[in-house]
Amino acid sequence: MLRRPFFLFAAFQSLSLTASKRAFSTTQPAQKIKPLPDHIPPYPYKPNYTYRQSNTGLYGGATIQYGNKISQGRNEGKTRRFWKPNVRRKKLYSKALDEHLYVKVTRKAIRTIQKAGSLDQYVLGDSPGRVKALGLYGWKLRYRVMQTERIQKKLNTERERLGLPERPSFNEWLQTNQAAIRKSAEKQSNIRQKTKPTYNPKNY
Repeated sequence: MLRRPFFLFAAFQSLSLTASKRAFSTTQPAQKIKPLPDHIPPYPYKPNYTYRQSNTGLYGGATIQYGNKISQGRNEGKTRRFWKPNVRRKKLYSKALDEHLYVKVTRKAIRTIQKAGSLDQYVLGDSPGRVKALGLYGWKLRYRVMQTERIQKKLNTERERLGLPERPSFNEWLQTNQAAIRKSAEKQSNIRQKTKPTYNPKNY
């Protein structure tokens, strides 16, 4: 009687006729972008959908860079590669909030904060490039800083120096502009009704 080789017996012993079901997934879930709260004004720029991690810190507009690695060997070929930003978790002090914040920040953003003088000066920058580089996290931090008593007092003194009228509250602004808001809403609803597609059975 011929005996089966041991290595063949060990190889086929681990096989099973029923396919095993994997109880977990190796693919990472897509990181969801949390919307801004209702009390915060809308962000004038779109969030970063290609590098969603930048929406959770001060990245200064830095994102993943793509390029080629050129080999110096005999093949002289190109290998596709990418470079991630230099991200660190730093403790930054906000004078307006009077607290230390642990923020994910890039080296590029740290240099800009040092040039601006402080974290508050960096966040309160009003240039379009600065606002775009803040991202969603920087926009929320900017709103927090602007609502502090220190910054509100500074804005009021600046308004008095320039001779500008006092800013009305939200309820006062709503009462004065209620007719214009209602007219704009009716106009938008009329446009939607006109552009709404009608059902035609011939198209189906």
